[in-house]
Amino acid sequence: MTLWSSRDLRAATGGTGGADATGVSIDTRTLAPGDLFVALVGENADGHRYVADALARGAACAMVHAEVPGFGGDARLLRVADTLAGLADLGRFARTRFTGKVAAITGSVGKTTAKAMLARILAAHGATHAAVASYNNQWGLPLTLARMAPDAAYAVVEIGMNHAGEVAPLAHLARPHLALITAIAPVHVGHLGSLEAIADEKGSIFSGLEPGGVAVIPAEAPHAGRLRAAAGGHTVLSFGTGREADARLIEAESDASGVRLRARVLGVEIETSLAAPGAHMAMNATAAMLAASALGIAPREAAATLCGFAPVRGRGERRVLHVRGGEALLLDESYNASAPSVRAALAVLALQKAERRVAVLGDMLELGEAGPAEHLSLVPDIARDADRLHVCGRLMRLVYDAVPERLRGVWAEDSDALAPQVVADLSAGDAVLVKGSLGSRMARIVAALEEAAA
Repeated sequence: MTLWSSRDLRAATGGTGGADATGVSIDTRTLAPGDLFVALVGENADGHRYVADALARGAACAMVHAEVPGFGGDARLLRVADTLAGLADLGRFARTRFTGKVAAITGSVGKTTAKAMLARILAAHGATHAAVASYNNQWGLPLTLARMAPDAAYAVVEIGMNHAGEVAPLAHLARPHLALITAIAPVHVGHLGSLEAIADEKGSIFSGLEPGGVAVIPAEAPHAGRLRAAAGGHTVLSFGTGREADARLIEAESDASGVRLRARVLGVEIETSLAAPGAHMAMNATAAMLAASALGIAPREAAATLCGFAPVRGRGERRVLHVRGGEALLLDESYNASAPSVRAALAVLALQKAERRVAVLGDMLELGEAGPAEHLSLVPDIARDADRLHVCGRLMRLVYDAVPERLRGVWAEDSDALAPQVVADLSAGDAVLVKGSLGSRMARIVAALEEAAA
């Protein structure tokens, strides 16, 4: 089915040319026949170099702002002044024509997991569009919106940030009916400077709420009062462990493979089980069930739908590795890291029944002057929850030197150097946690482990 007519493409962007398209892509590696290919220009690549390849792979047309050799007057080119602005225009137009309810999620940790949980609940009650992976920045959010079917019942989008002033413009583009903040933690504190500034930046998501919108906040977060104030006149609902929370996590019993939780959501007591261990997963679920309830889903129905939820790749997904002599368990937390999320992951590692519990950690980035202290704060957790530690990065070297000597495996400059060392140390019966900031490229270690076990 046509998602974008050539007429709508021109109306949305003010461009010329174009052709009907069934989807939107920015990457020829994942492009599907019939897609509009958007030739974005980034720090390391210019999408205009791939236009010919995209059209050869079956793209319906390509959005461009520069000349493409061999396609001077080709009608398959949608010509705009700037492709990033053009993508934002597509997202804005798509949001205007969308007839369903939009939920937007931000927070220092847990955004992508909460998004996946909420999308799972909503999908049981109507066609639901959700952001792929962590498409939550100045190109990821517009791309998510541009891919929405106009008549879907729900959309769940994610809004991220690295610097002050980035959340509000994306929130105004998404115009959500409900906005959820998962947590406030010292992530990106190197750019924002303080927890107060982080709370203010996250709270600015509420500036984009539609009239009559709902703001969902973590009740026990630092500076929760600032979040309430940021919601202005919108309805505010909270989740947490205290009795005052609108969704209260009463109990969370975790084992090696999952967590069983009991909560009271808008006065209704519910129970459910996740195939994702850890109290942090139970709290994410509580937040997702509250958000779904605010969008009209009965709490018990939300709990039933969420039952069996498993974490996504890079955020706690569990995979068995077949190694010489038996099997090892991989806990893939490679996508990103902050001190709270590393502690949560280590707690899950400690639950595993294994010969050795191996933590493989990369630097946590964008912490500024707080970086050394944030890293060293992990030492007691590592000493308690892990049997062996491999690390990479300058900041993790501080941790490596501070943990008991019995835990020290290998330190390396980067993940490329560390990967073969981790593979060589892998043994049957191990449980291996891999975690670090995206810039630490810990996914390379996950790939090396999987390749060795193939």
